[in-house]
Amino acid sequence: MDERFLQQLKKGVLPLCILFAIRREARYGYEIMGEVRAVFPDVYDGSILYRLEDDGLIEAVWQQESGRAAPRKIYSATEKGREENERRLGLWAEFRTAVDRFCGEDAEHE
Repeated sequence: MDERFLQQLKKGVLPLCILFAIRREARYGYEIMGEVRAVFPDVYDGSILYRLEDDGLIEAVWQQESGRAAPRKIYSATEKGREENERRLGLWAEFRTAVDRFCGEDAEHE
């Protein structure tokens, strides 16, 4: 039960974390997902980048680098994505505050 709860929490914040990671600097997909796996090793969702792209929050371009045979897909946040990231960060702060307020005293004593 605890594992499932934790898994759902991680999946819920994954888009927020990805948007935060690329809000200022474009990154290639493998790099982004490597960072996700480093922080959330048990939550891998390879389709998350596609969903964020479908929602218009990120955009991707193929980039050929010298010395590399295969091009890399580089992701960057759109203006809509940067605005949505700020909005979600605000919601996350409100949610965290509400949970802390609700559980604060009891959680400290357990």
